[in-house]
Amino acid sequence: MAVDAAVGRLRRSTVDRLPSAARPVLGADVGAGIVHLGLGAFHRAHQAVFTEDAIAAAGGDWGIVGVAPRSVDVLSAMEAQDRLYSVLTVGSGTVVPRAVGVHVDLMHAASDPLAVVSRLADPAIRVVTLTVTEKAYRLDPATGRPRIDDEVRADVVTGRPPKTVPGLLARGLLARAATGAPLAVVSCDNLPSNGRRTRALIEAALAVVPGPAGERARWWLDGSVSFPGTMVDRIVPATTDVTRALASRALGVADLVPVAAEPFSQWVIEDEFPGGRPAWEHAGAVLTTDAEPWERLKLRMLNGVHSALAYLGALAGVGPIDEVLRLPGIDAFLDRLITTDIAPTLAPPPGETVEGYGRTVRERFANPALGYRTLQVAMDGSQKLPQRLLGTILDRRAAGSRPVWACLVLAAWMRFVRGYADDGSALPLDDPLADRLRAAVSTVDDKPSDLAGALFAIDAVFPADLAGDDEVRGLVEHWLTVLDRGGVAAALAEASS
Repeated sequence: MAVDAAVGRLRRSTVDRLPSAARPVLGADVGAGIVHLGLGAFHRAHQAVFTEDAIAAAGGDWGIVGVAPRSVDVLSAMEAQDRLYSVLTVGSGTVVPRAVGVHVDLMHAASDPLAVVSRLADPAIRVVTLTVTEKAYRLDPATGRPRIDDEVRADVVTGRPPKTVPGLLARGLLARAATGAPLAVVSCDNLPSNGRRTRALIEAALAVVPGPAGERARWWLDGSVSFPGTMVDRIVPATTDVTRALASRALGVADLVPVAAEPFSQWVIEDEFPGGRPAWEHAGAVLTTDAEPWERLKLRMLNGVHSALAYLGALAGVGPIDEVLRLPGIDAFLDRLITTDIAPTLAPPPGETVEGYGRTVRERFANPALGYRTLQVAMDGSQKLPQRLLGTILDRRAAGSRPVWACLVLAAWMRFVRGYADDGSALPLDDPLADRLRAAVSTVDDKPSDLAGALFAIDAVFPADLAGDDEVRGLVEHWLTVLDRGGVAAALAEASS
């Protein structure tokens, strides 16, 4: 998108043209204290905002060094804007802009990974945060266990510039161990027990490092590195030309990398930071000894319902998530999914009820200003569904119950993988296991039992106790039959009966 010369572009030299309430709250003199891996929209609308507000409230050199793992598009645009960008908080008929200036440096891991390794080793950096999506951790989706494959192993034992996120992080920690400086590594991705899983991943990577360097790093990790668990929550759709036009109108200058986000924002963090941390509590974050109740509630309720709407909506030919909520019968289905299947598996944190949280989730998804698309949410289903849906099904089966409505969501995902919507139009499959999934369904016809059998056989997605559960298999085949005969409309009609 070209910048209108008459409008100008967001930079430090143009911030006085912004509405006063939208100007950055930090100057350019804040020192670096955090390295963040992943420059995506969610980080910039969530952790970056919390961190900027914390520094503004309580001070400290906690500026963020933003690392783009692969793409340079956002990084290049931010560099041209003095590392500034805007967050547009959008509600029904409202837009509240703010420029964010908490990033004090930007790096590109793919082009210079060893420079990132050096920055991770710098004792001035006391916190590393990550938003790299579930697939970048290279965990086994079905079990959540670390997989030290050939690429990660080569990253940590051969001396080559690291190519994977686990390898990059492990190499940085190997280099940092020589300094002895403490560190907190904070996953902000939607993984259950994300802190413990990140620790297990790094421990597994360092376990293959031979000799004194490996021994020293493992000893130092045990005593000086923490992996706090977190729960992160804010709906942040992909940036489009509409977002950029909205930012230009709201700011009075052009911003090529704005992000739009809902008003709601939450961050729950286990308070384990051996090298110190920003005063995130002054920015509204919840500091706790155990983030698991919040994490489980959010993964199964918000993310699980989000995926349900995405797959049912995509099959029905609906683009925006908010419009899926207008489908006949969707309210009855969500009532049953939440009350019958999800709620019994949850013990909500203090001050929350599952039913109240569920109502809030549905209100947030109904925000038409967000423009969140079903196909965006449907991406990477093989990595997301084990956390968002399969755990719910397994827990209900362990309790002797029939997870009827969760199995409808699973059947909708299977139909989505098959590759076409109710009207016959093609559906894209953007997934790390896309080739394997499509190969599996290409070997069978559309008979529900055959389709279910082909996908349940993929052990990278389905644990054996779920794949071999005849009750679950029967429920999924029932819903595949309903979807095959009458599409999403027929399934939602059954949910309403």
